[in-house]
Amino acid sequence: MTTATLLVRAVPPQVVRGLLVRDDAGRPAVPFADHEGGAPLRCCLRRSRPGERIALVSYAPLRRWAAETGVDPGAYDEQGPVFLHAEECAGPEGEAPPFTSAHRVLRRYSADGRILGGRLVQAQEDFAPALRGAFADPVVALVHVRAVEYGCFLYEVRRG
Repeated sequence: MTTATLLVRAVPPQVVRGLLVRDDAGRPAVPFADHEGGAPLRCCLRRSRPGERIALVSYAPLRRWAAETGVDPGAYDEQGPVFLHAEECAGPEGEAPPFTSAHRVLRRYSADGRILGGRLVQAQEDFAPALRGAFADPVVALVHVRAVEYGCFLYEVRRG
């Protein structure tokens, strides 16, 4: 999923497969039927539909990015809960960044895995300009989009 020169990244399929075996906290996934729907799925960046089989797992996005890029995230390494499909899914659809209709925090990181700051985005129409603004700083290597209510990681944005 791309937005101009920015790449919105869901949890990649190969990572999802691994997390469903053993998550980043070392626990096996426990899939369940989501009877109500509405869970923000990080594998396809949409909300779950009633009856879909999903799993809530622990995910360490900065740790995985750091391993991929060869840096040490230090104390910024954290893990938290994310919802995933319990079976393979088609991945993200569309070009627009998802989950922008509620308050979000854009947390910026440098290429050495350090937090550069964050920004609260309160209105949907402010999301795209805030994201572009974050990447206007050449030191910013990636941005985590997070939910305000629980602080949960939603997805990552990188330069395209």
